Order: sequence, then C-alpha cells, then structure tokens
Amino acid sequence: MEKLEGKVAIVTGAGRGLGRGFALAIAKEGGKVVVNSVDPQKKSAERVAAEIKSLGGEAVPVVARVGSKETAELLVNTAVEKFGRLDVLVNNAGITRDAMIGALSEEMWDEVIYVHLRGAFMNTQAAVKYWLQNNVRGSIVNITSGVGIHGNIGQSNYAAAKSGLIGLTLANAKELARKGIRVNAVAPMAKTEMFDNVREDLRQSMFDAIARKNVMQRVGEPSDVAPMVVFLASDDAHFITGQIICATGDPGELPWD
Repeated sequence: MEKLEGKVAIVTGAGRGLGRGFALAIAKEGGKVVVNSVDPQKKSAERVAAEIKSLGGEAVPVVARVGSKETAELLVNTAVEKFGRLDVLVNNAGITRDAMIGALSEEMWDEVIYVHLRGAFMNTQAAVKYWLQNNVRGSIVNITSGVGIHGNIGQSNYAAAKSGLIGLTLANAKELARKGIRVNAVAPMAKTEMFDNVREDLRQSMFDAIARKNVMQRVGEPSDVAPMVVFLASDDAHFITGQIICATGDPGELPWD
C-alpha cells in the first residue's frame, strides 16, 4: 500500500524546486495534490499538476499568492471540493529579497515575512479550522531553513521568517497534539531555482564550498528532501510532532545538538 493512499495534500510554492519535488513525491505515494504557485505567466502550477496527471496521479493547480485569508480558504476549499477532504498541508512557499541590514527596505522585509510567515499562519489556520470541524487528524509540514537557525549575512528578513516558522511549528504542535493534529518542520539544503538570482559562476562556487563543508561532500537535490516530507505527512509518523528535522546531509545543524 502506498504511504499516502487516500490522502489529500496542499503544497504551496509547488511550481518548481523543492515544492515541485514534494508534490511529485506525495503523488507518487498515492496522495492527491493541490498544487499552488503564484506565477500565472509561467503556468508552473498547471505544468506540475499536468506532470502529476501524466504519471497517473491526481492534482489540481491553484494560482494564488499565499498570505491572505482568501488564498488560504481557496486552497482548503479547492481540496475539499475537488477531492472530498484535506489531510496534509505543506507550507513551502517562499521568496528571497537579500540585502545587508542597512540597505534592507521595509518593502523587502515585509514581502519576505508576508510570504513565509504570514502565509504559513493563514494556511495553517484555515486547515486547522477544517480539521477541527470534521474531526480529521491532519499533518502540517513547514519548510524552514538552516538560515532560521544560524542566520546568514544579507538575509535578515529571510532568517527572521524562517526562525518564525520554527516557533510557529513548536507552538502549534503543542496546541494541536491532543486533537491528533501533528505539526513538524523540515530544514533542507538543496539546489533549487531560488539560487538562480546568483551569478552562475558564483552559484557554482557557493555549491562547491557547501559541498566541501558537508560530511557527505555534496549539496542535496529536492529528491533527497522529499522522502522526509512524505514520511511526516504519512501515518507512519503518527507519534511524531513538534520536531525540526534538518535534511541537509550534515549533522549538527540545530544549535541545541
């Protein structure tokens, strides 16, 4: 039996990179997927949904920017209307607007916090309301980052957002455990299109430096991280909540390790 057979998942930021990898992996394990992305011109949500269908899975695209109550309710309602239920929420949508603190504008700060942290909050609230009303033992997987644990130069907004996601995960896990709703987070390190704004030669040098410091001597791919998201979404992880799991190929990512 497939790990997610009969389950329905929302994956935000699923038009490319890690989100696409998560959506494909969930579908491969029998889950039906609401594929969310924000770029209507590139039609990335439609492409990933079509890719899932071509592999024999079931998916529906939703093109919307996370962060609003309207988008959160649209995602949940789409899952229920198209597939009859909702079981899993993967809060993956994210952006970067990098600058040193002295040059970081209010707009750059607000935009990153809005997508990462407010987006996860609004989506979580909408999903939890549905689960409590329908007695569903749901699972939330928040995608955070090592930057939210250790910080990074030029990423004050991103670090704050990802650290906030860790706090949201821990608080929600404690609030919802008695209702059978699990909340965990994964902090990945993988090559994705989020690095495309870095000049190509610098990007490769960065990946080489990361690989040299990594005990596995390489940088991960989305396919290295997706199995952990599938596991946390599945009933195999029924006794796991409030965990921040680093899928980086390297030990000692958490400051309390």
